[in-house]
Amino acid sequence: MAMELGRLRQSFEELAKFTDEGEGINRLAYTETERNAHDYLIKQFELAGLTVRIDYAGNVIGRREGRSPDLPVVATGSHIDSVYAAGEFDGTAGVLVALEVMRSLADEGVETEHPLEVIIFACEESARFGASTLGSKAMSGRLDPAYTRSLTDKNGITLAQAFEENGLDLEEVHLARRFQDEIKAFVELHVEQGPVLEKQGKAIGVVSAIAAPIRFHVHIGGTADHSGTTPMDYRHDTLLGGAEIALAVEKGALAELEHGTVGTVGVFSIQPGAMNVVPGSADLYVDIRGTNLESRQRVVVALETAVEDVAKERDLNIWMDKISEEEPVQMDSALVAELKAICEERGVAWLEMPSGAGHDSMNMAALCPTGMIFVPSKDGISHNPAEYTSMEQLMVGAEVLRAFMLKQSKVL
Repeated sequence: MAMELGRLRQSFEELAKFTDEGEGINRLAYTETERNAHDYLIKQFELAGLTVRIDYAGNVIGRREGRSPDLPVVATGSHIDSVYAAGEFDGTAGVLVALEVMRSLADEGVETEHPLEVIIFACEESARFGASTLGSKAMSGRLDPAYTRSLTDKNGITLAQAFEENGLDLEEVHLARRFQDEIKAFVELHVEQGPVLEKQGKAIGVVSAIAAPIRFHVHIGGTADHSGTTPMDYRHDTLLGGAEIALAVEKGALAELEHGTVGTVGVFSIQPGAMNVVPGSADLYVDIRGTNLESRQRVVVALETAVEDVAKERDLNIWMDKISEEEPVQMDSALVAELKAICEERGVAWLEMPSGAGHDSMNMAALCPTGMIFVPSKDGISHNPAEYTSMEQLMVGAEVLRAFMLKQSKVL
């Protein structure tokens, strides 16, 4: 096998140069910086023997022809856009490892029956427009045109304007849709973004399902009183009420450890926010996610019960509004089995596991059989300049990805 660790490292070093000012990587979707990164990668794709096109959503698609061009493609890929102050590996790993696989096939003159593709998905991160996985939603026919027209970034630039700056037309984004008979299988390699593989000493995670969140806004109304003159038993303290609710979310999620369901109060704000004033109102934003809907619902019930109990016991006015609800996505069982078999054949330590974070694979699963490969993340850190996965760990992922692509595409 002609994959080269040094060449892979150089790819990361070169791509990391495409960033705006600030700590870490700042390469937001549909910006000039991302366009320049795309141009660099397009050149690398072409040098590896791929023909490249950009679709109506801005997805970059590199194709390696097979002996039978009319057969459906075997595809892989991820994204290169980032959050603010990101690391070098989220999304990028899936693109650059796939590029290295394609380079190795070119070096060895490997011929496949099915064509192969590497896809760089547009706007996977929500950092710029507050909406995620736009490119894969468009490719899978799941993008709502009315919703996209309302999107703007923090500078007031609309998504339509950003499309225009990239030579695209938002009104034509529906033309990026592909159909089930076009793609035989899709697999995405990604850094885990969590600590499980590292802690368990596993080299590869075979993703079984991608968790989906249900999210709530909880508003608590009480009374803002003087902290010195209001006796403790006369208070309607919204911070303490909110704290009880947050702890109930934690307790409910801990009871679901066997299912991997998690609950988070990511925002907890109080008013008026003065040291000498009993908090008179509070707002909590709650994220509960998992791959098992029954388990997730039990945590929701724990939240609802806590809201009811706290309102009664502390004489607070509390209302809860559901912000969003998404369905978990199962990876294709046959592809999961094949990825595990590949690991076994190579003596690679693997773990079947869910993904707590969302990925483009969620949308691709609605289009074609889809799988995911995780590689370890040091200390579980992600969306942070300290994010790190070693080149050696990525090369193990590359071996598994290459074997999968060749099995699916029927090497001649």
